[in-house]
Amino acid sequence: MAKLRHSRLQAKKLSTVTLVLSMLFMLTVVLLMLLGLGIFSLPINGDDSPPNDLTSYRRMASERGKGVGKRGEQWTEVLSWEPRAFLYHNFLSREECEYLINLAKPYMKKSTVVDSKTGQSKDSRVRTSSGMFLRRGQDKIIMDIEKRIADYTFIPVENGEGLQVLHYEVEQKYDAHFDYFLDEINTKNGGQRMGTVLMYLSDVEEGGETIFPAAKGNVSAVPWWNELSECGKKGLAVKPKMGDALLFWSMRPDATLDPSSLHGLQ
Repeated sequence: MAKLRHSRLQAKKLSTVTLVLSMLFMLTVVLLMLLGLGIFSLPINGDDSPPNDLTSYRRMASERGKGVGKRGEQWTEVLSWEPRAFLYHNFLSREECEYLINLAKPYMKKSTVVDSKTGQSKDSRVRTSSGMFLRRGQDKIIMDIEKRIADYTFIPVENGEGLQVLHYEVEQKYDAHFDYFLDEINTKNGGQRMGTVLMYLSDVEEGGETIFPAAKGNVSAVPWWNELSECGKKGLAVKPKMGDALLFWSMRPDATLDPSSLHGLQ
């Protein structure tokens, strides 16, 4: 009887050891998979990036889809909390900017606005630019950019609209407006717009700023304040620079609409 109890104890010990070894093996496999996917990384001597730097994570995530051409140093700058607005420097390469311009150029038409009563597009004096829409996932370069936007915003590609290429001539504009919808027709059609990413495809000598006239806070604190036009100094303004991407949110984290996201382009 004593011998039998001893055998059971030995079997229980062997079972526990086997379970621990199995768990360690599974943990090792999971870590190797995370390392392979680039989601987890081991510390390397000489890396000065802080361990909790989300900007660095976003930069690494976006570099998985390298795209075309070489981008400069990338970092994200917080511009405002009302509205929530962030500027990603060197989001696109020069080659990607030129590719998008050349791809869209033959198809540019007068820009329209959405009718809140019918949900259809209509001409309006408040928007005088020209533009066109690209199909989502149209080609490899477009897919790389869309993936980069998804990494930047933490919103899946399938929840975004197709890219829209816009061109503003001298004195053309888009008066102050909201990107979110205030009617049921458009929200039922595709859901509410949570945020917008504006990617600047060229530099400008003067003007061309994206302006947030209802922004709160010290709007003159942006580094390019002295370079802005007089119109640009009437609110928080972002001066276009080839390759940069402006992300601003039309909705607050509690899913309410943010009226401080009112913005215009001129």
